[in-house]
Amino acid sequence: MADDELEAIRRQRMAELQAKHGVSFPRETPETDMRNSILAQVLDQSARARCKSILSNLALVKPDKANAVENYLIQMARFGKLGGKISESGLIEILEKVSQQTEKKTTVTFNRRRVMDSDDEDDY
Repeated sequence: MADDELEAIRRQRMAELQAKHGVSFPRETPETDMRNSILAQVLDQSARARCKSILSNLALVKPDKANAVENYLIQMARFGKLGGKISESGLIEILEKVSQQTEKKTTVTFNRRRVMDSDDEDDY
């Protein structure tokens, strides 16, 4: 499937989601253009294609996590901590790392209380 076809399908799906949920997605801003250009410089060809699809899908469900992945990649690039372009396997490692950091731990505690009946009053 060509990139143009994928983009058309993606636009159609976004329009359907907007109509269904009444959500509007922001247009490209200079800041997002800058972020996209940095990500394009940091990721190799296969990772860039995979990153774009993963982050767009993730942004629909968990926008904070998608933003965290982008921020992580951009910070690494700004501070020169990347040895070169990140491959697809490197991207997967970063996604797992961010997922572990943002994972919410749910704890359930039971507070058991004894219910007193009229028969139980004699016991106390």
